[in-house]
Amino acid sequence: MQTLSNEVYTRFSEFLEIQCGIVLGQNKQYLVKSRLLPLLAKHKMASLTDLVQKSMTMLARDLRNDVIDAMTTNETLWFRDVYPFEYLQAKILPEFINKGQPVKIWSAASSSGQEPFSIAMSAIETQEKIKRLVKPNVQIVGTDISPTMIKHCKEGIYDRLALGRGLSPERKRQFFTTLPDDKMQVNREVQQLTSFREINLLESYALLGKFDIIFCRNVLIYFSPKIKSQILNQFAASLKPGGYLFLGASESLTGLTDKFEMIRCNPGIVYRLK
Repeated sequence: MQTLSNEVYTRFSEFLEIQCGIVLGQNKQYLVKSRLLPLLAKHKMASLTDLVQKSMTMLARDLRNDVIDAMTTNETLWFRDVYPFEYLQAKILPEFINKGQPVKIWSAASSSGQEPFSIAMSAIETQEKIKRLVKPNVQIVGTDISPTMIKHCKEGIYDRLALGRGLSPERKRQFFTTLPDDKMQVNREVQQLTSFREINLLESYALLGKFDIIFCRNVLIYFSPKIKSQILNQFAASLKPGGYLFLGASESLTGLTDKFEMIRCNPGIVYRLK
C-alpha cells in the first residue's frame, strides 16, 4: 500500500509551498497520492515515498517538473461561471472597441487553455455584435507554471470530453476545426489572438508588460494569505490605470489589498484598479 509518513508529507508540503506557493494543509495525503501515483510507472519507481523524496532534490529536474505539474494542474471548463465573459462582452470590450483602443488581457493561470480561448471567442463575438469594419486589437496572453499545460495550450487540441464541458454546439462549429481522430482544434482566428508562456506567479511579471484586464480565477484559494497579498499587489502593478481584475466566485480581496474597488456584475463581481 502506497502511503506517505507524516514526516515526508510535511517536508513535501513545505517544498511545494516554496516552489509554487500552494498550501496543502494537513491531512491531504490522499490528494498527493491520487495526483502522483500515475508518475511511478513513468519514472520507473516502485515507492511513492521514494518518488516524493527524489523530486525534492536538485538533480531530479524532470521528475520535479512532473510532480509540480501533477500537483498544480486543475480541472477547468469553457466559459466558467459565465458572468465574467458576459460582462466582458457587454461592458468592458465595447468601451475599448468604441474608443478604437487596443486591449491587452492576461489569463494568469491558463491551465489547458479553456479560459484564454474563451476570452478570445468573447472578443470575436463582441466584434460581430458591434459590427465595426476594423477588428479590435486584442492581445491575450495565457500563462501557467506547467510547461506541459503551455504545450497543450499552444496546440489547442481537445478531445470530446473536454469539448463537452461548457462549450455550446454553436461555438464548436464557429471556432473549432474537426480533426481525423475525433478531436477538435481551435481555429486560426482564435489562435491569432492568443499567445502562451510559462510563468510562476511567485516570480516577477515585469517582462509581460502592462495589461488592461487580468483573469486569475480559482487559483488564489490554494495560496497562503501572505502569498495571496503578494500576488494581488503584483497584479495591481501589472494593470494600466482603471484596469480590471477577475477572480474566482469564491475568492475575495478582503484583508489582502486596498488597491482595487469592487464592481457588482449582477451576478458576480469584478475588481477595478483605483
